Amino acid sequence: QVQLVESGGGLVQPGGSLRLSCAASRRVFPIKYMGWYRQAPGKERELVAAIISGGSTNYADSVKGRFTVSRDNAKNTMYLQMNSLKPEDTAVYYCNVLTDPYDYWGQGTQVTVSS
Repeated sequence: QVQLVESGGGLVQPGGSLRLSCAASRRVFPIKYMGWYRQAPGKERELVAAIISGGSTNYADSVKGRFTVSRDNAKNTMYLQMNSLKPEDTAVYYCNVLTDPYDYWGQGTQVTVSS
């Protein structure tokens, strides 16, 4: 079994930045997909950013140009750099790692963008 632990959330003012981390308890292989999702109160969980097998990335239109997803294989960690944060980015952020045949999720970290 693999545990994913997110960290780096918190309260930030509009226009500010945060970097989220998703650390796996051990090396996961082979990885088909790694992604960040978010869920705001009263809304469905949505994809924010993803790294597809092979290294290509994909972003929701609402975060393109502001968020960057990356990974450090040596540290078994995925990151989400979030810049120019907006109040509508407020949500619980979850990381997800899809292997064959397992689908792992973290417990979530709260991001609140408010003045």
